[in-house]
Amino acid sequence: MTAIAELANQPDRSLLIVEDDKPFLERLSRAMETRGFDVTSCESVADGITQIGKAAPAFAVVDLRLGDGNGLDVVSALKTKRPDARAIVLTGYGNIATAVTAVKLGAVDYLAKPADADDVVAALLSTKTEKSELPQNPMSADRVRWEHIQRIYEMCNRNVSETARRLNMHRRTLQRILAKRAPK
Repeated sequence: MTAIAELANQPDRSLLIVEDDKPFLERLSRAMETRGFDVTSCESVADGITQIGKAAPAFAVVDLRLGDGNGLDVVSALKTKRPDARAIVLTGYGNIATAVTAVKLGAVDYLAKPADADDVVAALLSTKTEKSELPQNPMSADRVRWEHIQRIYEMCNRNVSETARRLNMHRRTLQRILAKRAPK
């Protein structure tokens, strides 16, 4: 069954998109509307949580890093208000630790930017539980180090000072590492 046909079977097609990159937000909103969703878009964590308070949507696409905070807070608020909602997290800063955290908070998938609208629809409507294939190329040593730092950072509830203490690292050095994209 195609994703569009699967969406036709959904009684509630409300979709909240929380993204601070305005051009991407507009393109994704238009693409999702053409695919049959009733789209509401927000550009910040605060706006997203406010919108969820007004009317919790059936679906959500949330950017991980937003100007005023972490998109995982929006996912958590959505799952609290509407446990059956299906949310996915989009990010240009993908790592294993935040992917695990997103899934624990209730996200059904975690996609790296730039994501195609068809990939987003497939992730939102997917009910598959099959395992994905193993990667052909394992992570580099730099990537493994970066993943470890991200895992400790998540375990410390995204507290930079505490993470730096646990890693025996200068806080400013850690901030520079966290601000960069993941190595290949």
